Amino acid sequence: MSPQSTHGKICYLEIPAVDVDRSAAFYTRIFGWQTRRRGDGALAFDDAVGGVSGSWVTGRSSSTAAGLLVYVMVDSVQSTVDAVIAEGGEIVQAIGVDAPEITARFRDPAGNVIGLYQEPSA
Repeated sequence: MSPQSTHGKICYLEIPAVDVDRSAAFYTRIFGWQTRRRGDGALAFDDAVGGVSGSWVTGRSSSTAAGLLVYVMVDSVQSTVDAVIAEGGEIVQAIGVDAPEITARFRDPAGNVIGLYQEPSA
């Protein structure tokens, strides 16, 4: 599945990394992102549904505070929190803080703060 070409759609992310391979493994194991080598040799990713792509970049400051905050949709925030911890990430906002929304925030191996979001049950 390829991303739609629609005006205003978020299509590409650059995620700061200290160790690109470690960050790639972290996101692949937790979210099922697919990785690939671009023509320039950089390690790139496609999200689990092929709607957003991006790459990990070195030499850039990590997003260590919640300014512009990206949320990743997951089936279960609790299961994902458990996976983040198991993979060496850190939870910086517990589930329940944004109630009734089901969210949490974590810090990845490079220190970036990323949000998790679970659709409410019908």
